[in-house]
Amino acid sequence: MTRPSPPLPSSSSPSSPSPSSPSSLPVSGARVLATAARVLRQLRHDPRTIALMLLVPCVMIALLRYVFDAHPRTFDSVGASLLGVFPMITMFLVTSIATLRERTSGTLERLLAMPLSKADLLGGYALAFGALAIVQSALATALSVWLLDLDITGSPWLLLLVAVLDALLGTALGLFVSAFASSEFQAVQFMPAVLMPQLLLCGLFAPRDTMQPALKALSDVLPMSYAVDAMTEVLTQPTPTAAFLRGALVVTLSTLLVLALSTTTLRRRTP
Repeated sequence: MTRPSPPLPSSSSPSSPSPSSPSSLPVSGARVLATAARVLRQLRHDPRTIALMLLVPCVMIALLRYVFDAHPRTFDSVGASLLGVFPMITMFLVTSIATLRERTSGTLERLLAMPLSKADLLGGYALAFGALAIVQSALATALSVWLLDLDITGSPWLLLLVAVLDALLGTALGLFVSAFASSEFQAVQFMPAVLMPQLLLCGLFAPRDTMQPALKALSDVLPMSYAVDAMTEVLTQPTPTAAFLRGALVVTLSTLLVLALSTTTLRRRTP
């Protein structure tokens, strides 16, 4: 009598994880660059999105300059802070909607089925949108300082640094909240919930020290408050101060934290 052959081990056994599992793959610089290149190629065929990212902050800052045409000192005091706020808002909107489109179209699902780690995928998105954020911030800073005569005491390069960090933070927040929206309309609705409280409590409209204690405590944990503090230091101080370095560091760490949280929202919906 022939003995039945023993059953083969199942490929879904916990002791034999798939080598292509996104959670088991190491980060690869080549895969990150390939993902970023794919995102940039897609954006190249969407000129309206590129115009939104690059031109809208410049238009808003120019409009603000001529609103305060009779009071140039007001533009100097407010324009530096808004130089970081406008790119953050724009990058948040564009990144959240573009990433949501990838989710709803099934592109993200197909990418997660490939031998591509979550860190590779998220790093590629962050790199692509981050490159656009740098260009956007450079255009807005150059326009403000050299064409609109924004009067600052510190270096324009420090102003550019904070503007880039703010735009990168907006990119990270957009990547994160895209997982909680099921439509582009819902993605836009997240802007008042995520950005408007920061805008109201960052010290742009009233000094944070004069706020109610509860609001002051809340503003102390919001990254936009530290971005505005750093911009104010560039506006009034000729060299980097401790407050400037603290603000830039908090915005950077907040960006990295949000990107790390974004990896938890990247998951396949099919087995």
